[in-house]
Amino acid sequence: MIPDALHLADAETMSDLRTYLARARTVQDGQARLQVVGAALAVYVPVLAQEAIGTPVPTILGLRVARLASPEADGFAAVYELGALTDRLARVAEGETALPLPPAEARAAWAGITPPLSGWESVGEYDDDALRSEAETGMRAVTEALPPQAGRPVLDTVRGRIWSAPVQRGTDGVELPLGAAFAAHSLGFLRPGARSRVFGQGRWLRLSSTGGHTLVRHAAQLP
Repeated sequence: MIPDALHLADAETMSDLRTYLARARTVQDGQARLQVVGAALAVYVPVLAQEAIGTPVPTILGLRVARLASPEADGFAAVYELGALTDRLARVAEGETALPLPPAEARAAWAGITPPLSGWESVGEYDDDALRSEAETGMRAVTEALPPQAGRPVLDTVRGRIWSAPVQRGTDGVELPLGAAFAAHSLGFLRPGARSRVFGQGRWLRLSSTGGHTLVRHAAQLP
């Protein structure tokens, strides 16, 4: 049974989720995948996805985990338009903890590529300040590469080329696409003076920062 709402642990959790989804919508106004595991709500959002670009690029997702008041919705999973979620969050009164769910689900090819929940192994680290600097350099490169009044196909091509390029190597030789740094920075995951750890599991890499997780699957490994 699909619930009408998910009950978050407290008002602060609701505020954090509102901020996260608003940031995600400015990066890529697409969809969000909600998945409940026990009393945890995993919220995945796309930053770069191969099916949206039409050329070989890594799939890059943002992940923020929120606490629920109880595990009553354990096993629930659905995909919704980001706009539908943020519109409902905008109408939630201050102090309320119930997240109203849209009446209709959305479709997104990237949402069918499910990252693993366990089995991750540490493979390296990155300095958050360095990631932020790399992300800002990439953002300037995107802006400078775009012609005036560029359409969506041109924007997608430019973004795909720049965000697929490798970021400067972190410790232990681990390498991430520049889009992972952009995702962590744009979604508010990085903190001044902090470090983000990189984990690997099969075909995936996960950049775990203080504010959230960035998940990467390279295009060459996509089905």
